[in-house]
Amino acid sequence: MSCDLAIRVNGVSKCFEIYDNPRDRLLQMLFRSRRQYYREFWALRDISFEVPRGETVGIVGRNGSGKSTLLQIICGTLSPTAGSVMTNGRVGALLELGSGFNPEFTGRENVYMSGAVLGLTRKELDERFDDILSFADIGEFIDQPVKSYSSGMVVRLAFAVQSQVQPDVLIVDEALAVGDARFQAKCFDRLKRLKDNGTSILLVTHSGEQIVNHCSRAILLNAGSVVVEGKPRTVMNRYMDLLFGRERALENDNDSVALSPDTLADQNATSDTKLDFSSDVYATRFGYNAHEYRWGDGAATLLDFMLKANNEEFPTVILSGAKMHLSLAVRFNMQIVRPILGIEIRTKEGVTVGGTNSELVYCEELFALGAAESTAVAAVDFDLDLAAGDYFISLGISSRRGDDIIPHDRRYDSIHMTVSPTPTFYGLVDLKLAMTAATR
Repeated sequence: MSCDLAIRVNGVSKCFEIYDNPRDRLLQMLFRSRRQYYREFWALRDISFEVPRGETVGIVGRNGSGKSTLLQIICGTLSPTAGSVMTNGRVGALLELGSGFNPEFTGRENVYMSGAVLGLTRKELDERFDDILSFADIGEFIDQPVKSYSSGMVVRLAFAVQSQVQPDVLIVDEALAVGDARFQAKCFDRLKRLKDNGTSILLVTHSGEQIVNHCSRAILLNAGSVVVEGKPRTVMNRYMDLLFGRERALENDNDSVALSPDTLADQNATSDTKLDFSSDVYATRFGYNAHEYRWGDGAATLLDFMLKANNEEFPTVILSGAKMHLSLAVRFNMQIVRPILGIEIRTKEGVTVGGTNSELVYCEELFALGAAESTAVAAVDFDLDLAAGDYFISLGISSRRGDDIIPHDRRYDSIHMTVSPTPTFYGLVDLKLAMTAATR
């Protein structure tokens, strides 16, 4: 194995024996190869890849795709059924942080116990204890039993200890998912320093933002096999296709067409003709969120939608700053006077980043609609100046009855959007900030 490589995985497969009941396991031990009492489950099939020194590689895939099994084989805690794994140097793992802590011991006692397991001497731990305490940021709780800690405090302390080891290969398996944004920023800063010092990192996460921002290459696993390996953004696009049941040719992922505003307007208008006005097909469209919250009196129905980003219909991943066009098919089942269309965009945590309705923007065309048994098309255009992440669109048709708002068809969090990372700003929204400076 070349000294320039940190990890080489060659044709690795892993098969688990699945027994329906404990008796079958005993019978298998007695009869051995004469009869098979188990079912085979292949968690991995012929996995091969290499990780050069100092490179950060992301591994993504749906739950059950074999990611954790692969990492356990690389760490040496699990043996492959076929194939081989070779590593250069010391391997460290950030898996279930804090799982080895004794809840009855204090944080200080767990630091020394965990550090010793990782191979650090008492002297080394004494020298690094202040750094550990500073990074964990748990204050006086360091001398309290770990059973009194919050889950976030346990994770911070565990990562602070683990990061004191300087491994040649570091494996991170969703270990940072439970931390808050501030803690994750500190962790990734520490990981960056390890990488700069030559540590090779395998990062397993469901976060496309982390994969694109921190990895130079990514690997997508599905059903125990490698689907694609390559640039992080291309791999994440393919992951979204698999995650939401949409197949698209990889060679088209990087295609882009620059369209003028006039051309976009013309093509957006023609997209409205693709809406279905005869039946409620809303839930069949790509991007529909099956966990939407829907209610209303049924006087109107949102039948269908068409979402476009820079003229791409039903995009898998959207670039920040994209020109968005959302078309809606509406049916008025009863007479509605001056219907109101509302839209709201929220983060996956439920934070509203923007919204409006036809009353606020004074959409006169909508005011005249609402005849019983009629259909109409409504459209919303906006710039998606948002940071990377997952967002949900909520929509609703309502009307006024005196001072009351009567909901006819409200579909909260009904459309899912994924915004890809952008290096031009940080935060939640692009404020189009500009800077100037001059000498005096």
